[in-house]
Amino acid sequence: MGRVTLKDVADHVGVNVSTASRALSHDRNSLVSPDTRRRVEDAARELGYRGNLQASALRRGRTGIIGVIVADLNNPFIGPVLRGVANALGGRGLLPIMTESRDSSDELAQICDKMLAQRVDGIITTAGRYGDRALLKRVASEVPTVLAVRQLPGSGIPTIGHDDTVGGRLAAEHLLSLGHTRLAQLMGPEDIWSFEGRANGFRRAVEDAGAMCTDIQAAVRLPTSDAGCQLAERLLGLPGERPTAVFAHNDSIAIGAIDTLRRAGLTCPDDISIVGFNDVPLTDKILPPLTTVRLPGYELGRLAAELVLTRIDGNDGSANTVMLTPELVVRGSTIELGT
Repeated sequence: MGRVTLKDVADHVGVNVSTASRALSHDRNSLVSPDTRRRVEDAARELGYRGNLQASALRRGRTGIIGVIVADLNNPFIGPVLRGVANALGGRGLLPIMTESRDSSDELAQICDKMLAQRVDGIITTAGRYGDRALLKRVASEVPTVLAVRQLPGSGIPTIGHDDTVGGRLAAEHLLSLGHTRLAQLMGPEDIWSFEGRANGFRRAVEDAGAMCTDIQAAVRLPTSDAGCQLAERLLGLPGERPTAVFAHNDSIAIGAIDTLRRAGLTCPDDISIVGFNDVPLTDKILPPLTTVRLPGYELGRLAAELVLTRIDGNDGSANTVMLTPELVVRGSTIELGT
């Protein structure tokens, strides 16, 4: 049997081709009765009909494809975000194509150019350092673009993010409530707003309480567990009295820090309490289970997809920036000082 056509499907059901076309269109299937739509969909599956996406794109002036760019696929926080994006787009009959920039500005520029050449309907990106502002503003001027997770303040690009400053403050307030007055934070890359916001929120809350805040920095490009090991080694090398509590700017950094403490003969939380950030999968299963600031990754991805679809549909009056509220999750990696 040759390639199944839309006419074959229509003849099988006993409707005209235009009715079959509407029944199989995510944009127009509401114009067909539910019974007819069901019969056409069943026939298409039975006969193995596959629509001509290119022809459909030419008719509608769209490709039905959304480009999704992530900075680092090794980041465990990205999985729930991508699931939220994919489920929201799939519900509208759109196809996300995903790639990673490896957090390289050069790679990000090449990916954006390729996606624009493929005439994607929109772009969602979780990659974006301060130096990428001009690039992403240019891309946003050509195709609906949404920043997710990371922010670029002042860029004017629609953003779905989370309140990192509040998250940093939550971490500080928790450690302060446990009696810690010598605190440190293991800093993420300084050219990414997420980490700057967390640092500002944590530092301000600690200083407002009259406690000591030490920023531990290193030349790290990615906020990985290896970076956490490097930062923790610097922490342990500080002169004078060691901080009794630490805020790591993400869970991967926290996990690396816990491992470094263990290798140095110290334990968390008995010697140093540690708070992470993100609440990535399995942080409740490590030893000790990690106290962290939870971010709703799935919801963030879903909202990013909804926002880019709104922009594609021409509704520029929608909210330009949406900030989700973080939540403190207390587990076993923090204890009251002196217990």
